[in-house]
Amino acid sequence: MTSVTIYHNPRCSKSRQTLALLEEHDLEINIVPYLESPPDRKTLQAIISKLGVNGMDIVRTGEDEFKVSGLSKDSDDDAVIEAILKAPKLLQRPIVVSGNQARVGRPPESILEIL
Repeated sequence: MTSVTIYHNPRCSKSRQTLALLEEHDLEINIVPYLESPPDRKTLQAIISKLGVNGMDIVRTGEDEFKVSGLSKDSDDDAVIEAILKAPKLLQRPIVVSGNQARVGRPPESILEIL
């Protein structure tokens, strides 16, 4: 059975839709409520690497926390990680990790590429 991890916010409709899509498959699902149990620095570095993006691609720029974070489109991964550690709400959601790959569930169907 394949194991996947979803960084999940149950208040987010896309996150709930992505979790429902995962539940339709024969998977062992590790649900991380990241607002309550935020990923640490090493985990965030691994997520960015598995997504194959730069750190700013996992930041929710519409959040109030973004405005006070000091981040900009040119911020490096270390600055992004530091900001997310201080304000986990900045982390894009949902993120699904399967093995050495990850996808942001926007749209939810994008996670099917890594299952």
